[in-house]
Amino acid sequence: MAAIGLSSLSACTTSEVLNQGYIVDPKSLELVPPGSSKEQVLLALGSPSTKASFDNEVFYYISQKRVRPVAFLQPQLVDQRILAVYFNKDDRVERIADYGLKDGRVFDFISRTTPTGGKDASFLGQVLSDTVGDSTPGAPAL
Repeated sequence: MAAIGLSSLSACTTSEVLNQGYIVDPKSLELVPPGSSKEQVLLALGSPSTKASFDNEVFYYISQKRVRPVAFLQPQLVDQRILAVYFNKDDRVERIADYGLKDGRVFDFISRTTPTGGKDASFLGQVLSDTVGDSTPGAPAL
């Protein structure tokens, strides 16, 4: 009887992971090294989630990871990433960054640095500010 109760209880506690947006594929990233054209980026990564023009154009690929602990609960946002492809004045890839939050701050997981101020850092902070973990009381500001 106890085994049946435990097995039915464990069936209710399985969590579900929901990924939305662009999920970074390392093999696709290898197809767009610095110097690649915009056409190569579009062929390898597809259309960006959004674009911006600060000094030069930037393609942003945004993804979210949500976890639903139990089938009837709302999913909780646990991670959000922004893959940014920066182009130079010749429309060639200058660099690629994979932004997310680390210790409540915007962090580039490729160069292992935090971005400096400016329009790009402000945009990244706004998009990533909805991620769980940075909205808790006492979390560092972006």
